[in-house]
Amino acid sequence: MDSGQQEGWLEPLPVRRIDQSPYAVVPPPDVWPVSIPAVAQVLADGLDLGSCTILVGDNGTGKSTLVEAIAMAFGLGAEGGSTGARHRTHETESGLWEWLRLSRGPGASKWGYFVRAETMHGLMAWLDTSRSESPRSMDPDFHARSHGESFVSLLSTKRFDGDGLFVWDEPEAGLSFQAQLHLVAELAAMAARPGAQVLLATHSPILAAVPGARILQLSDEGIEPVAWEDLAVVDHHRRFLDDPRRYLRHVLD
Repeated sequence: MDSGQQEGWLEPLPVRRIDQSPYAVVPPPDVWPVSIPAVAQVLADGLDLGSCTILVGDNGTGKSTLVEAIAMAFGLGAEGGSTGARHRTHETESGLWEWLRLSRGPGASKWGYFVRAETMHGLMAWLDTSRSESPRSMDPDFHARSHGESFVSLLSTKRFDGDGLFVWDEPEAGLSFQAQLHLVAELAAMAARPGAQVLLATHSPILAAVPGARILQLSDEGIEPVAWEDLAVVDHHRRFLDDPRRYLRHVLD
């Protein structure tokens, strides 16, 4: 390990590295989710996380499976929320979180928050119930707002201040172009705090453009570090905007 890596390891980030737990009883390689190449690679080789790590890839490549497992291994609610969130509707998560060992930075914060698109409605309902039961809550009425407005309102609360692990699973759902740009600015500000850490799974080339982020592209081959301009999703968006018919003729004819 060189001096730069040693210095980075000493940063007080909540999760420095992910490895397979030595006590894990992992299913055979043909059993989901181990059958996902990216998941198998993490279990075999481990994964280092920086101040901002972004997972990008097609459906089924393991983005959500990995961020969900990391969030749960950290102690965050499976359907979103903080380490104290225990609201549940329907259990769909894999057992991957139980097979992981998270290595922390020295003195790192144990606070975190998990936001995932597919369970956002349930999280907002739970927060609204909690607000109504707590006279000291400063939360707005999330369900009185649109999806995008409620998301921005949540982002502006103190949950995302200070240090901690902030995990996001495809938060672009329901967000306008401007709202995504706002989120990019917020994520960049979070990642700039020495003890804060961002982990993001996204299909959005806008969100993937967080300055200074480490971008990992997931595919049938596994996980590969990729520059933003070399991402497949960036190339596809450019080509589509240049000539939509190039893509639409394959699905409309």
